[in-house]
Amino acid sequence: MLPVILRTERLELSVPVEDDIDPIFRACQDPDIQKWTTVPVPYRRVDASTFVSSVVGQGWRSGDSLTWGIRRSGELVGVIDLHDVADRGAEIGYWLGRQWRGEGLLREAARAVIDFAFSAPPHGLALERLAWRAGLGNVDSARVAQALGFRFEGCGRKDLVQRGARSDSWSAGMLAAEDRSPVDWPSLPGGAGGPAPAPR
Repeated sequence: MLPVILRTERLELSVPVEDDIDPIFRACQDPDIQKWTTVPVPYRRVDASTFVSSVVGQGWRSGDSLTWGIRRSGELVGVIDLHDVADRGAEIGYWLGRQWRGEGLLREAARAVIDFAFSAPPHGLALERLAWRAGLGNVDSARVAQALGFRFEGCGRKDLVQRGARSDSWSAGMLAAEDRSPVDWPSLPGGAGGPAPAPR
């Protein structure tokens, strides 16, 4: 499918391009991004180049992985995608550069992607379900998913593969017909709403 541009009050979401290689390379030096995502470690500039020149384009052409750069005032501040797009479902993934966190930008970008996922053609994909999944302990990602209206669904044992190693995960889901108002999740450390610890 052809790439789609999404816009919000503060952001433009568009396909990463060559000028984004260096911003992506710099952002992916962040230990938190390396810890919680599947980016290569160490992350080299060639990894960012390959991501922009090959991975992103192939995903849009096949329609099974749709990636956007999150831009504020023209500057790339993060990346968000819908991957494993099939059978009217997909999984959402995202990261935001460290200096841009705390302003609600990721939630704003994700709401636009969710709207696109659930809207009918030609303005969307008409999906029925979105999944969210993160490594056990990724509290920041969990808080975003909860704020977006995802419903916590459980803990997966060794079901997340990251650079060849398996680890436990949290998972949540959202259906097109559901109200997206945030709902309580089991308690996170510190007492705020969020996922429960993994079963032992």
